[in-house]
Amino acid sequence: MAYKGFTEAQAKAHKKYIDSKATIQIITTAEHREAIKTHAEHRKESMAGFILRAIRETMERDSAGQ
Repeated sequence: MAYKGFTEAQAKAHKKYIDSKATIQIITTAEHREAIKTHAEHRKESMAGFILRAIRETMERDSAGQ
């Protein structure tokens, strides 16, 4: 069976999900991006998951040191 795209209900759910999120854009070199990607893959994480974990852990560590 050929893919027929989102159903109306799926499209509505997807829009609701996307509308509840925010984006953060970072600029880096291609080499740094690849290093981040490789590190995340070795830890079996997505790049976004790794970056969010790194930010969260740094914020926790910074708050504990105050």
